[in-house]
Amino acid sequence: MVNLLFTFVSMITFPHAKINLGLNVTEKRSDGYHNLETVFYPVQWCDVMEILPGEDYTSGIEVHASGLPVAGKHADHLCVKAYALLKKNYPVRAVKLFLHKQIPMGAGLGGGSSDAAACVKMINEMFALGISTSDMQELVKQLGADCPFFIEGKPVYATARGDEFEPVRVLLKDHFVYIVHPGIHVSTAEAFSRVVPLKPAMNVKEIVENNPVSEWKNLLQNDFESSVFAIHPAIETVKKKLYEAGALYASMSGSGSAVYGIFEKEPEELAIFSNMKSWKGKL
Repeated sequence: MVNLLFTFVSMITFPHAKINLGLNVTEKRSDGYHNLETVFYPVQWCDVMEILPGEDYTSGIEVHASGLPVAGKHADHLCVKAYALLKKNYPVRAVKLFLHKQIPMGAGLGGGSSDAAACVKMINEMFALGISTSDMQELVKQLGADCPFFIEGKPVYATARGDEFEPVRVLLKDHFVYIVHPGIHVSTAEAFSRVVPLKPAMNVKEIVENNPVSEWKNLLQNDFESSVFAIHPAIETVKKKLYEAGALYASMSGSGSAVYGIFEKEPEELAIFSNMKSWKGKL
């Protein structure tokens, strides 16, 4: 029998971003974290990742990055941490990972989490580890609350810390999204420290499943917006400009600073966003 570990050449994938449809911070937990509820929805703003067999590096993984800069030390890279978790529990060999970053970091789009999940899925396939979907989700949960979402990348209603999922029905396939990153860094810790937990009268799942997108503007909210907009009014301006351009619904994603608008028809490029990172496409 041919050993696939030695005939393997390389694997390429395109880790995608996500947006949050609504985000309610419902209560402070006894462990210091917060319970929240939101809908994670996949969008095809993607990074590019390639993995090849490597030499016996000290860490077992060598990361080569291009595109948008990724801050931090090698050991802090989420793909390095993902590899370390795999190596601790499964028979993986050394790899080279090439990552071309296109999803802005720290934007509320989940780019780093998506990269980590993609790394786990690719190595699982590369070395025929046979790790189930649910076990991969449990593994990457240690890296971030939204990481498990990217193992399957299907729309989900997320609760608890944002790491407990259930299916959700969202009818957006005939709509378009325009995502704008104004280049402002929003501290997640600071955003949480300023938010006031409150249980809403109607949860996010009920709103997105039972109301057309045209009505979300008056029903669906992101609890981080009020405090983040107060500190960074330029982010609020992006949201206003998306509505002026005809968005049915616009919102900050996660704790920011990316803002998206959902449109019935493909929106035109807006000159006001020409100096910002942006992406638009079909949902």
